[in-house]
Order: sequence, then C-alpha cells, then structure tokens
Amino acid sequence: MSEKTAPAAETVVSVPAVTEKKRPEKPDDAAFEAAKEKAKKEHKVAQDKFNAAKAKLELAQPKNKDGTPSATQKRRQELQTKLNEIRKEQAGGKAGRNQVFDQIKKLDEQLKSRIAEQKAARSRVAFKNVDEIDRQIDHLEKQVNGGMMKLVDEKKALTEVSSLRKQRKNFAGFEDSQKGIDDVKAKIKVLRDSLDDPVAKARSDEYNKIQAEVDVIKAEQDEVFKNIHALRSQREDLYKESQAKYQAVRAIEDNHWKAKKAFQSHEYEQRQKTRERIKAEQEAFNLQKKRERAEKVLAEASEPAYLDEIRRAQSLIHYLDPSSANGASKPLLAPSGLTAEAQRTVDDSGIKGMKVAKKEDEEYFAGTGGKKGKKGRKAAASPAAPAPGKFTLPPAVLEDCSSMGIEPPMSAADIPAVLAKAQEKLAFWRADQKAQTEKNVAKAQKDIEKLDAEESAPATNGSKKSEESVVAAAVETVKDTVADVAEKVKAVTVGEDKE
Repeated sequence: MSEKTAPAAETVVSVPAVTEKKRPEKPDDAAFEAAKEKAKKEHKVAQDKFNAAKAKLELAQPKNKDGTPSATQKRRQELQTKLNEIRKEQAGGKAGRNQVFDQIKKLDEQLKSRIAEQKAARSRVAFKNVDEIDRQIDHLEKQVNGGMMKLVDEKKALTEVSSLRKQRKNFAGFEDSQKGIDDVKAKIKVLRDSLDDPVAKARSDEYNKIQAEVDVIKAEQDEVFKNIHALRSQREDLYKESQAKYQAVRAIEDNHWKAKKAFQSHEYEQRQKTRERIKAEQEAFNLQKKRERAEKVLAEASEPAYLDEIRRAQSLIHYLDPSSANGASKPLLAPSGLTAEAQRTVDDSGIKGMKVAKKEDEEYFAGTGGKKGKKGRKAAASPAAPAPGKFTLPPAVLEDCSSMGIEPPMSAADIPAVLAKAQEKLAFWRADQKAQTEKNVAKAQKDIEKLDAEESAPATNGSKKSEESVVAAAVETVKDTVADVAEKVKAVTVGEDKE
C-alpha cells in the first residue's frame, strides 16, 4: 500500500492584540452645570451693564449710523408733535375763555370789596351775632328790675341796653351784606365751572404729562453731553468685560464637550476592539471547522471504491466455490512490500498422498458489511452437516446475496448461476474501481468548493483569504490522492492479470 497523503496543514489565524489606552475620566455633569450657570449669571450682569451704558450713550446721538433718528430723538420728536397739536386745539377756544376770565376777575374784585366792608363793620361790633346781643340785653334788664343797683349804675345799664338794641338792628344789614357776598361767589363758581370742560381738562393734563417727559429727556441728554467721552470709554470697557464673560461660558462648554467626546470615543474604541477580537476568534473557529470538514471529505474520498462490495463478493465466491481459495486470496490492493512474510518453509514431502480436510469447507468467514466498524465481525458459525436431500445456507451468505442484489441459491443446482453472477459483479467492480474512485474524488472536490462558496460569502477579506488557502490546500491534496488511488487500482489490476 502506498504511503498515505498528509492532511492539509493547519492554518493559524492570529488575533490582533488589544492595546489598552489610558481611560479618560468621565466628566461630571453636575459640576459642569453648576460652573456653567455661574458663568452665565456673571455674563448676564456684565451684559446688562453694557446695555445700560449703551442706551445712556444713545441719548446724546440724534441719529444712528445709517442716518435714521435714534430711538430717543425719535421719541422726543413724537412728544413735541403732540404738544404742538394740543396747543393748536387750546388756541381755538382761547378768545371765549378770555371773556369768561374777565368776568370772573370783575366779580372777584367786587367780592373782595364787599368782604372788606363787612369785616370793617363787624370790627366795630363787640358781638358776633344777634343771640349774643339778646342775652346781654336780658342780663342788664334783670339787674335793673332787681332794684339792687345804684342810680348811676342803673342809668348806665339802661343806656347800654338802648345801644345794644340799636346794634341789634344793624345785624340785619350784616345778613343782607353776607347774602350779597354769597351771590357773587355763586356767579364766580358758575363762570369757573364753564371753564372746566372735561375734554379740555384732559387735553391740558395730557399736555402737562408730555411736557414733563420732554423735560426729562432733555435733562438726560444734557447730562450725557457733559460726560460723553467718559461714557464712551465706559461702554468700551463694559463691552470687553461682557465678551470676556461670554468666552468664559464658551470655554466651560467646549472643555466639557471635549472631555465627554474623548470619553465616549474611548468607550466606543474599547467596544469596537472587543467586537473585533470576538469576530477574529469566531472566524478562527469557523476556519478550523472548515478545515476539519475538508479533511473529513478528503479522507472519505481517498479510499478506493467498491472495497466493501469486493470483500462481500470474494467471501461469497469462496463459500460457493471453495476451490477458488486454493491459493492465497487475491489482495484488494497491490502489495506494498511492507507486509509480513513467512520466515521458514515447511517440508511437506512426508505427508504427500494424505488427504487433508480443508477448513474452508467447514467454516465461512463473512465479509464486512461496511467501510468502518465491520471489519471485526466474527466469522459465521460452521454450518452443520446437511442432511441428505436438504439444502441450507448460513445467514451471512443470505445477507451478502441480498446486499449484492443476487437471488440466493435455493438448491445445489442454482449455485453455478449464482457463482457466475457474483464473479461477474466482482469483475465489474474491479474494472470500474478506478473510474468510480475518480468520480468520488471529483465529487469530493465539488463538495469542498461548494462548502467554500457557502461559508466564505459573509466573511471579511482577511478571513476569506485564510479560508481560500485551506480549501486550496485541500484541493491539491485531493489531486494527489487521485493519482495515488489510480496507481493502487492499476497495481491491483496488474496483480490479478498475473495471477
């Protein structure tokens, strides 16, 4: 037997080593939010100061850069326009109001004169009203009527009573004078009420309010004009401060997002490396399984065809025709020169002429029923001596006939026909062994190529190249096996021809 072809070399797939980088620290979101909020508050304070200085400086600018009036100047112009409109409205009713004012002025002078006269007259009277005079008259009369006064005092009292009665008469004139004063006041009130028109009053109030706002704007503009250079310098300083605070906010955000991005990138790289390592290990495992399957297919295709059938046919022929086993059984394969040989020769001259019972006539060694696991089958038990006129066959012979597709002999007369069919099949199998072996090898090659096409489709470029190398090695081994099998079959055929 020729030397067995070595299996395909095992392909080693190296898994890339994972180089660990220093893991970036995960940024603290709470600390970031706190720092960001603090920086934003500082920026808002600076921005408010800048806006206030900017608005204050705009008061002194009558026009913007594009030539349009500034907001303050535009507001002042609007207010001035309203004031002019109110003045025009008030000028229309000014003539009629002046006449009323003249009447009020005359009545007011008359009222003042009467009040002065009444005050002068009342200043000469010691009593305020008639009741006080009446009480004083009653008091004096009681003293006189009591008789307790001296004559001189009594005369004085009577004189005073007479004077009081005269004064009492003058109080009636005071009442008339007061009535006249009240009438003048009523006239003045009517005239003043005619001047108090609600619409005119509302317009007058509006005028006063607008004028006050105009005065405030004018005062602010005057103040700004005095310190315009200082305000401009202050505005520039506040602008720089506001920008610095804004850049601080941006720096906090940028640093946080950079740290977060670095952390996420590192985590992604670690996951990616883990996936690549698992993928490489899986590809190496799949490659090993592919190599094992290729070797298995190759091993099955390396055996010559019809080995089991030839063994069964030879066993059946030897049983049906014991004379065919006079010499050594024809080997299934050509001698390789490595089998054991006899070390001595037995001299049989002394036993010539004696009949030796052939063991083959009594025992039958059945062939194996398969390629593997059946070579150690025990020989069939020797059949008992058949009774005269009775034909029997061991079960192993029946099994071989059934396996070969030959009807077993029912009598001794059927043995030659069965033997001829067995020899015919044996000759066919031996003649077709080479061609069938080549077919098996070709089929195995197609199976390997199909296996490669099915399993290498979803693989990556690196793993696909490795798998192709394994399949290529298996195909080369199959080609070598074809040549070896062809030589084996040729050697068997030559040996049979010689025998």
